[in-house]
Amino acid sequence: MTAIVLVHGLWADGSAWSETIAELRALGHEPVAAQLPLESLEGDVAAVRRLLSTVDGPVLLVGWSYGGAVITNAAVGQDHVKALSYIAAFAPEEGESVRDIAHRRPGSLLPQHLKVTEDGYSYIDRPAYGTVVAADADAERTALAGAVQKFPRLGIDAAPSGAPAWRDAPSHYLIATQDRALPAATQREMADRTGARATEWDTGHGPMYARPKELAAYLDGLTQGL
Repeated sequence: MTAIVLVHGLWADGSAWSETIAELRALGHEPVAAQLPLESLEGDVAAVRRLLSTVDGPVLLVGWSYGGAVITNAAVGQDHVKALSYIAAFAPEEGESVRDIAHRRPGSLLPQHLKVTEDGYSYIDRPAYGTVVAADADAERTALAGAVQKFPRLGIDAAPSGAPAWRDAPSHYLIATQDRALPAATQREMADRTGARATEWDTGHGPMYARPKELAAYLDGLTQGL
């Protein structure tokens, strides 16, 4: 069976996928989720490659939000990664950064709700976490996500991407049309330029919080034939 490897975004950790993992296991999969250090893009890519080295068989590599930039780089040279899945995610071109993409269009609520610590890390203001990330999800679930969010180092989003894996690997893109963190128009642009098979859902930035059962079914479908 195809292995499913899940990669979270900024201001989150691997537990973002908890409900999705449970649903995937019910479908017969044994997915694994990365825990990104969020100190540098290079370090996060290394963490995903380390995880990939522990997984056998063909792999569907899934990236959410910033995790899309990570898988874009981590999958390069990984022959057992047979397809990429971007979930409301960044899919940078070579030399492009997450920050470049994020600043392309207005509409994100992130800037007004980001807080910065004295030692140079950021977090989403906890009362606003659900509003920004998944307004259509259960408030208790997003409160939990906000409580366990990781603090990425400032500047991590400015790192330029390397040659993108999506040039060679089949890609799929789940566009969140009610996204308040990454405008849907930007997502459509990235899906188009990567040549991804795009699917649109009427949901916020974090469908793993709002629609985990449907997300698991979607990912299960992507594994067919790999």
